[in-house]
Amino acid sequence: MDREDQQYDLFHKYCDLAPNEISTRFGPDLSDEQALAYCVAAVRETLEEAGIFLAHRNDVAPADLERICRLRLAVNLKNDWFVRLVENESWCLALSTLSRWSHWITPVLMKRRFDTRFFLAEIPAGQFCRPDDRETVQGLWLSPTDGLAGNMSGKIPLSPPTLITLHELSKYQTLKDLRFEAANRPWGQTIQPRLIPLSEGAVLVEPWDPMYHQKEIKISLEDLPASVLPVGKSFSRLWLDQGIWKPTGL
Repeated sequence: MDREDQQYDLFHKYCDLAPNEISTRFGPDLSDEQALAYCVAAVRETLEEAGIFLAHRNDVAPADLERICRLRLAVNLKNDWFVRLVENESWCLALSTLSRWSHWITPVLMKRRFDTRFFLAEIPAGQFCRPDDRETVQGLWLSPTDGLAGNMSGKIPLSPPTLITLHELSKYQTLKDLRFEAANRPWGQTIQPRLIPLSEGAVLVEPWDPMYHQKEIKISLEDLPASVLPVGKSFSRLWLDQGIWKPTGL
């Protein structure tokens, strides 16, 4: 999240959930201020990167959303542009459309580290994805399984959090099942992978791996090609092979 997302005194007046509802929906390990800031960041970044605005207003017209989608593409956009947009135009952030999915912290050995929350939300009626071509360079409608297959082929390179999230989503056969899961899902175990550097590439070991808590994890680069798993097979490790993260067995 950005510093501007953390303006609790302002944003709590421009969302469709009361403070106690925010605590219930996005707790229990976050304060009201933290929960709201993460939600604001999710709404803002979804707008910036995908052109989807999870907000509403009584007098909204298609032209308003089109104008805002163009605005977010401005070259020298000021850091507080989203704050001013919400406050000046009295948009109500639709936090009720967000559901908890997962909590990630990047590995200790990474140069840049993040502590972030992943949410699930449905696209509002009448809106469609338009990537900003900066942080999000492509938008495709694919099933989770097709997305995972695209990563394995090298056509759709995915980040480790996206790979694991798509693998999780692939287990739900219907939208009804997924909605039920989202409505009842806690943040769950914090996912903080261990990064194991290799002479070529690296391996990420996830918290549910049986060797995750060992002091030293030895991995042979020569054995990795034969341990790559097919799409849909559960995994606890990801191997960075020539720029592509591939699920592997032990």
